[in-house]
Amino acid sequence: MMTTWNRLTGIQKTTLQTVGVVIFMGGMGWAAVPLYDLFCRVTGYGGTTNTATESRGMVLDQTMRVRFDASVARDFPWEFRPQERTAEIRIGEVGLAFYEAYNPTDAPIAGTASYNVSPYEAGRFFTKIDCFCFELQVLQPGERVLMPVTYFVDPDIIDDRDARGTHTITLSYTFHATDIPADYVAPETEMTN
Repeated sequence: MMTTWNRLTGIQKTTLQTVGVVIFMGGMGWAAVPLYDLFCRVTGYGGTTNTATESRGMVLDQTMRVRFDASVARDFPWEFRPQERTAEIRIGEVGLAFYEAYNPTDAPIAGTASYNVSPYEAGRFFTKIDCFCFELQVLQPGERVLMPVTYFVDPDIIDDRDARGTHTITLSYTFHATDIPADYVAPETEMTN
């Protein structure tokens, strides 16, 4: 008994295999960013930060310079920048920084921020308490917002063999386009009681 696969001609088999490869590669391309993000969060690779609900409470006399960097993905129309380019904080002290985002278009646009810390060795010691990057952001046409990030540098950095020589940490964000969720309600159209 001949199977369907055996009955296909060489051209049909090649076409099906090529379509299968294209679908597979498209799926892998689509999944690459979330899988890489998950990998970095689990391993700390690539300068991924920690999260906490509060500081450990121990503040050292030593300081750390924190640089803030902002960019947007290609063809993403927002303007995005840090309010301050640098901050000097004591290690263990809670810091607060603001990034400004502006939607110059005439349509609502959603975005999510990916982030990293450099040098990579310092990523394990840079801890976010609260961050705009934890959630999807939607800006209405012409809307300009300030988005906060609350953070601290863990005092354990001074005892780490690889990171203890760090004097400056750079926190970088890149905004990427995201589909607006189907259940999203714009602030102007929300019903109030």
